[in-house]
Amino acid sequence: MARCTVERLMRELGISGARRGRAYKVTTRSDERQHRPDDLVERNFRAPTPNRLWVADLTYVKTHTGWVYAAFILDVYSRMVVGWQISNSLRSDLAIDALEMAIWNRTRSGQVLDGLVHHSDRGVQYLSIRYSERLAENDIVASVGSRGDSFDNAMAEAFNSLYKWELVYPQGPWRGLDDVEFATLGYIDWFNHRRLHGEITDDNTYVTPAEFEAAYYRQTNAAAEAVAQ
Repeated sequence: MARCTVERLMRELGISGARRGRAYKVTTRSDERQHRPDDLVERNFRAPTPNRLWVADLTYVKTHTGWVYAAFILDVYSRMVVGWQISNSLRSDLAIDALEMAIWNRTRSGQVLDGLVHHSDRGVQYLSIRYSERLAENDIVASVGSRGDSFDNAMAEAFNSLYKWELVYPQGPWRGLDDVEFATLGYIDWFNHRRLHGEITDDNTYVTPAEFEAAYYRQTNAAAEAVAQ
């Protein structure tokens, strides 16, 4: 459909596109005294296979009982959300719980995480000793943005923006943590298994993250069987 046709129909229906720009709340608190890993990504958010590069970030939701915070981890290859957690606090456990979910989701089916790069911003949650130890225990390599702005972790920031505009703002106001958590559970399932993405494939074919990963493993397994024969 032509752009002008879309514009005309939207005018007739009295609707407009979502405009981004709500109130901003700081979730990234850095401590320059902490050791910071190198930036191994350098704003190149591409991965040849699943479990080669994850990106992680935090965001926030305003509720009637106060701020609720959300942590997400995405696999760059497919844009699949592999780990997430909701909390009333920005404590380091919020990020660690999301990491634990991501590790469990991937390793329960026998996937290997050795050499995986985990990329985040300079937030103290991601630079904490406990978080760093958990990465090391799974042979995951830490990477942190070097320039300290949103472009250093652009893919994770983009997901946070989608989360806000596709779930948080349209379905608010929110009562508190429980209803945000329940709604987020449904949103992640939809995002991974039913929402079509046009930027995953090289030819801009619209697929879901789950479909894209399934196609990769089908192709990989078929190639391995051919070699074995």
